[in-house]
Amino acid sequence: MPTLFLYSVCILIWGTTWIAITYQLGVVEPVMSVAWRFIAAALLLFGICLVRREKIRYGRRDHGFLALQGLLMYSAGYVCVYEAEVRVVSGLVAVGYSASPIANMLCARLLYGAPLSRRVAAGGLFGIAGIVLIFSPEFARLSSTPTAAVGIVLTAIAVSVQAFASAVASRNGERGIAIWPALAWGMTYGAIGCSAWVLLTGTPIVFDFRPGYVLSWAWLTIFGSIVAFACYLTLLGRIGTGRAGYIGVMVPVIALIISALFEGYRWAPATWIGIALAVAGNFVALGGGRSLPLGGTGRRT
Repeated sequence: MPTLFLYSVCILIWGTTWIAITYQLGVVEPVMSVAWRFIAAALLLFGICLVRREKIRYGRRDHGFLALQGLLMYSAGYVCVYEAEVRVVSGLVAVGYSASPIANMLCARLLYGAPLSRRVAAGGLFGIAGIVLIFSPEFARLSSTPTAAVGIVLTAIAVSVQAFASAVASRNGERGIAIWPALAWGMTYGAIGCSAWVLLTGTPIVFDFRPGYVLSWAWLTIFGSIVAFACYLTLLGRIGTGRAGYIGVMVPVIALIISALFEGYRWAPATWIGIALAVAGNFVALGGGRSLPLGGTGRRT
């Protein structure tokens, strides 16, 4: 599939998950909701692998890295996001994820010695500035939130964990592990990690059968997990972790549009300026469109 199409799919789908996650909070504990999400996704993905006749057997070393990818990307990272959204406004979490291009690039440099890209770093800074400006009104209310500090720490952990996970996922792709088996095993290990935490902490094993929870769970499982991550792992191999991480900047912009349509969010002048900065950063990070090929394999950062 064309790279620009994959990039757009990730942004559009993950832009909807912000509102979907809010329907997951309440009756079911966050870690249990993440477990239900990835248990279902893993089962569906193994079904896809069987239909496609994908190789699903790997050696211990590869399984070790698949487990690391799964525990970081689909377990620890997501639990931190869900827990953070319980404690702070979603805008703060959005700002944290706007640092994804820089965090991804630094992790790839640290783990594999990948070269640093000034263009991606500059674009990332534009993106962070834009997202901070967009959500600045929400930050003014942080002082009235007793658990804000915990939410900030959880957001920082989530961004760091996801950055390391993306670097590990790139390694797995370079080892020849196909996208669908990598997703199936990764989400299996992620579900195991969440389930183990549920059992160790005595978290209630419950499911919310109300329509809002069930529909959001189905959307997050099928589109937010399977479709979007299949596109994202493909992008990691084509354009590198730094440029692929810029999805984290554009997702909140889509989330704002959805919020305006369904939640009555009103755009202020700061909103328009912030979006302009985010889009400008996108243009810079992706090389003004020249480094984001319409198909085939792109240069890695």
